[in-house]
Amino acid sequence: MRSFVEVALTNKGVWVARLSMCGLASLGLAGCSGSSGSSSSTPTSSAVTVSVSGASSVRLGSTVQFVATVTNTTNSAVTWKVNGVAGGAAATGTISTAGVYTPPLSLPGTNPVTISAASVASPTASGSVSEAIWNPVPSVTAGTATQTSPGTSYLLDVVGANFASGATIQINGAAVMTTYVSPTELQAGITLTAGAATVPVTVVNPDPGSSSSATVQASVTSVAASLTAAARLLDQATFGPTLADIQHVQTVGIGAYLTEQFNTAPTLLPALSLAPKAICTATNLTPCEQSEWWQAALTGPDQLRQRVALALAEIFVVSTNSVNAQSVVTYQNMLATDAFSNFATIMKDVTVSTAMGGYLNMLQSNKPGNGQIANENFAREEMQLFSVGLNLLNQDGTPQLDSTGNPIPTYTEAQVQAFARAYTGWTYATAAGGVPTKFPNNTANYALPMVAVESAHDTTAKMLLNGTVLSAGGTSQQDLTGALANLFSHPNVGPFVCRQLIQHLVASNPSGAYVSRVAAVFANNGNGVRGDMQAVIKAILTDSEARAGDTNEGAEGGHLREGILYVANVIRGLGFVNSSSVGDYSALGNYSATLNERPYAAGSVFNFFPPDYVIPDSTINAPEFGQENTATGMLRLTLADNVVYNRISGFTGNLSATSGLGLTAANPANLVDSLGIVFMHGQMPATMRTAIINHIAGLTDMGQRVRVATYLIITSPQYKVLH
Repeated sequence: MRSFVEVALTNKGVWVARLSMCGLASLGLAGCSGSSGSSSSTPTSSAVTVSVSGASSVRLGSTVQFVATVTNTTNSAVTWKVNGVAGGAAATGTISTAGVYTPPLSLPGTNPVTISAASVASPTASGSVSEAIWNPVPSVTAGTATQTSPGTSYLLDVVGANFASGATIQINGAAVMTTYVSPTELQAGITLTAGAATVPVTVVNPDPGSSSSATVQASVTSVAASLTAAARLLDQATFGPTLADIQHVQTVGIGAYLTEQFNTAPTLLPALSLAPKAICTATNLTPCEQSEWWQAALTGPDQLRQRVALALAEIFVVSTNSVNAQSVVTYQNMLATDAFSNFATIMKDVTVSTAMGGYLNMLQSNKPGNGQIANENFAREEMQLFSVGLNLLNQDGTPQLDSTGNPIPTYTEAQVQAFARAYTGWTYATAAGGVPTKFPNNTANYALPMVAVESAHDTTAKMLLNGTVLSAGGTSQQDLTGALANLFSHPNVGPFVCRQLIQHLVASNPSGAYVSRVAAVFANNGNGVRGDMQAVIKAILTDSEARAGDTNEGAEGGHLREGILYVANVIRGLGFVNSSSVGDYSALGNYSATLNERPYAAGSVFNFFPPDYVIPDSTINAPEFGQENTATGMLRLTLADNVVYNRISGFTGNLSATSGLGLTAANPANLVDSLGIVFMHGQMPATMRTAIINHIAGLTDMGQRVRVATYLIITSPQYKVLH
C-alpha cells in the first residue's frame, strides 16, 4: 500500500482526499515502501467562486454598478449576463463589461431580471443577483388649467419628464382621473372653484417603485372661448383643428384669433423651377405644384388666409387640366396675398393673371376684325360665375322677380360682347415685365401679369351694365379698369359673392338673413369702404348663424366636407408628418382625387360642384353633395382605412399602442373623448359615443382600439358633414 490519503483534482476542479492503505506506512505499518518524510502528494486547494454585489433595484433612465468578486484564482475577469444573455438585450436591459447595468426603455415583461457574472477562468463558476426594475421618479416642469367652458370645468395639462404609463395627477393629495399623453405630458379634466389663480399639482408614478414628483403650482387660465366654439371656428377657418390650435383659440378668443390671422404674412409657393423637389421635371410640373400647395395648406401658419384662398380658387376657377402649372403657382400666390385685401383688387388681379387669361381665353384675345369677334369666354364667365350672376338679386341673395313672377336677367348677350371687347389686347409680358413689340406674344411668362398691346385693343364705345358707357378711344387699361369698376359697383356682387363664401366656409344653405347681414358689410365695412375682405370674412365667421352650433348641438347648418378638406382635416387632426426624403406632399392630391377633388384640377369653370346644387328629390341646397355618390362613399371608407393603418404615401402617423392615443386607449371613454375633441368639437352624440366605447372595449390590442375608434369617427355621417 502506497499512502493513506491521496489528494486528487476532480474534473470539476475540486480537491478531494481518498483513503488508501498505503497511508499506513506513516504509522510504521509493513507493506509500504518509503517513509513519511519522503512520500509525495498533490497540494490542497479551494474551488473558484464568484459573488455579485450591487443595488437590488434600479429606476428606468438610471444605471447601477455591479461588482463581481472572484476567489481562488488570479484571473478576476468575468462575463456579465442579463437573464442568461451575455451583455443583455434591449428588452431586458444591457450590461457593460465593467458591470454597469442600463435598464430597458420601458418595464420588461419579466421583472425583476437576473444579473449574473461567470468566471472566465472557470466558466461554470458564477454568481447572480435579482434586480428589480422600477418606474422613474417623475418631475413636473409646469402645469396649466384651462377653462373648457363657462363655469368650473377645466382641462389640466401637466408637462415634465419621466411620466410612466399609469401615472396619476394629484391635487392636494387627491388623485384625479388622468389621461397619459406621453412621457412628458399628462392631462386631466378637473373642477375648480371660481377665482382660483393656481392649483397645486403632483404627479405619482405607479408601482413598481411608486414615487412622487415635487409639487408645482399650475396656473389657471379662464378662456375667452369654449372648447366647442374654438374647435368649430377652426373647422370653418382652417384646414383642420389641432389640439394646440384649439387650446390657443380658447385662450385668446375668436376675435383675437382672427386678428392674429389677418396679420399673418402669406405662405407663398416657390417658383416650380426653383422648388427643391425631385418630382419636378421640365415636362411635368403639376405634381410639384400639387406638393407645394398641400404643404402650404397643411403647415402654413396663415391657415385662415390659405382657407379663404381655397374658397376664392373654387369661385374664380382655373385648372391645370388646361393651363400650365407654373401659372397656377403664381395664381395661388396672388389669391393668398389678396385674400384679406379688397374684392376689387381680387377682381383686377384675377383678370390680368396668365392662369385665368389662358383658362378662359382673354390671353391673346384680339380686337374684332376680318370677320372675327373678341373672345367672349372670360367676359361671360366673369359675370355669370365671378361677380353678378345670371339674375338680379335682393340683398338676401334671393332673385328679384318681374311682374310675371320670373327672374330678371342681369345682363344681355350684347353686354357680354361689350365686356369682351373691353378686354382685348392682353398678352404675355416680356421677361423683364415689359410690353412686347408684337401681338400676340407667344413667349410665355407665367410669373408676371399680362400686359396690353394697344394695337390689338378695341377702341370703340362699349355699353356696359346699368347704362354705363366706356367712351370710344379708351386704352386697354382704361377700358379694363372701367369694366371692372362697373361690375364691382353692381348691387348683385355683395349677395352673390358673400353667399358663396358662406357656403365654402360655414354652411351650404345659409338663411337669407345671414346672407343679407354679410352683404351689408360687403357694401360698407362701417367706414364707408365697399368690398373689404377682412370685414366680410369676420362677419361670416362671427355671425350668430355661424356660431349657433357653439352652444346648440342641434343647430342647423354646415356642409359636407369636400374631398380636399376631408384629407387635410384628417392628416392635421391625427398629427401625420411628411416622411418623404424630398418633402413630397403630392400624393395627397391622389387621395383627394378619389373623392372627385384635386386642388386646381376642376373639370370645368363650374368648379368641382356648382354653388346652386340641390340634393335630388329634395329642396336642400348642398353644393358639395354634387360630388358625392356611391363610388366616392365607398372610396372615402377605403381612404379612412389607409389612414388608420398608416398607408398614406409620403406620410407617417402613429396610431400604435405606444402613441399618446394608444396609451389613452386603456380607458376607452378617454380615447373616444380625445378623438371627439379634434374631430367633432367635443359634441359627439351620446348614442354614437356609447356605441364606439362599447365596441372598442372588447379589443385587447391598444393600437387596434385606436385604429378602430378613429375609423368609426372619421367615416361617420356626423363627421363627414361639418356642423
